[in-house]
Amino acid sequence: MNLVSKDISDDFPNSGKIYLNNASVSLMPAQSIEAMREFLISYNSIGPDSKESEPFVTEKLRNMRKIIAKIISCQPDEVVLTQSTTDGINIVANGLSFDEKSNIIIRGMTHEHHSNFYPWLKLKEKISIKNLPIDKDGLFKLEDLESFVDDHTKLVALSHALYNTGSILPMDKIIKILDDKVPLFVDSAQTVGCIDVDVSKMNCNFMSFNGSKWLCGPMGTGLFYCNRKSSDLLEPKTIGGESAIIYDDTNLAFKELPDKFQTGFRNYVGIVGLESSANYLLNFGLENIRKKNQYLSNLLREELSKLPKIILYGPEDPDSRTSIVSFNINGIDSQELVDRLEKQNIILAVREIMEQKIVRASPHFFNTESEILSVIDAIKNL
Repeated sequence: MNLVSKDISDDFPNSGKIYLNNASVSLMPAQSIEAMREFLISYNSIGPDSKESEPFVTEKLRNMRKIIAKIISCQPDEVVLTQSTTDGINIVANGLSFDEKSNIIIRGMTHEHHSNFYPWLKLKEKISIKNLPIDKDGLFKLEDLESFVDDHTKLVALSHALYNTGSILPMDKIIKILDDKVPLFVDSAQTVGCIDVDVSKMNCNFMSFNGSKWLCGPMGTGLFYCNRKSSDLLEPKTIGGESAIIYDDTNLAFKELPDKFQTGFRNYVGIVGLESSANYLLNFGLENIRKKNQYLSNLLREELSKLPKIILYGPEDPDSRTSIVSFNINGIDSQELVDRLEKQNIILAVREIMEQKIVRASPHFFNTESEILSVIDAIKNL
C-alpha cells in the first residue's frame, strides 16, 4: 500500500476529534503511550534507585540519542536531552561569551516565536542586536544578512521554519553566506519530524527542538544539538554531579558532550515515549510524512481559497512551507472562529503575525483527507 495515502488515524487515539494543532503539540501514537506505561511498570518493579536500574535507564538514553542522531544526521554524543526547545536556546544565549563590541543577528523581532526572541532580547544591555527586515511571509533578503555580518558578529540565530506562516528559510543559501565565519543557531521546532533536517548539510553549530510537536512525543521532552567542535564556545550556566567532576578537592571541570549540558535527572519516561514515536515516524518514512503533509495542506489551502472573504498567509509554493496553513476570514474574529470550531470537536489555534491575530491549522501525517474536508464544511456553516 502507498504509505502516503494510508489511513493511520487509528494509531493516534483522540476521542474522535479532528486535531489540526500539531505545530503546537502533536498527538502521540498509541504504541508510545503503551511504551511509557511499560517503562514505568518495569522501572518501579526493579527499584528506581537499585543497582539494576542504572543500566536499564542508561540503555533507554542511549537508544534515544541514537535514533535522534539518525533523524538529524549527527553523532549520538552531540544530542543533549532537554525538556524543551526553549532550554536549548537558553543554553546558547547564556553560554556564549561577549564583549562590548559583540553583536548577534536575528530575524523579524516580534514576528519571531517568543522562545527564539526573548532569550536574545535579554542580551540587548550587553551587545548589539541586528534585526533582519522581513517580507509578508517572514523571509528576509539574503543580501541583508550578508551586509549585517561583521568581525564582531558572535552568532546568527534563525528559525528553520516559521511558526506563524510556515515559511521555510533557505538554509542552503544562508550557510553559503556565513561560510563558517560566524556560528549559526537554528530553532528547528517546526521542522524536525515533518521535513528533512540534516545538520551535516545545514552546517549549523547548535540546534534546538522539542519532542512534542512533529516528532509526536510527550510534553517535557526536548533535544539540543551541539556540534562537537562548537562545544567549547559555550559555558554551561548550570552544573551538577551529572555534568562535571571535581579534582584536587576544590577544582571543577565539565564533562564531555553530552553530559556537559545535562544537569540533574532526565525525563526518563518521556524519553521512552519519544523514542517510540521517533521509531514510528522512521518506519513510516520521513519522506512519506513530508509528501502526506504537503498533500493535506495543499488541499486545505485550495479549499479555503474558494471561500468568500478568506485571507491566506504564507508562501504559495508548497516546497517553501511546512504543512502550516494560516488564514483569516474577514468579518469573523480569529479567536471566535477557533472557539466555535472547537465546540464541533475541531482543534485549530490562534497565533499572530506581528500584531495580527490569525487562525493556524497544522495537519500532520495521521490526519486524513476526509478530516480536511469536514473542517472546510464546518467553516462554510459558521
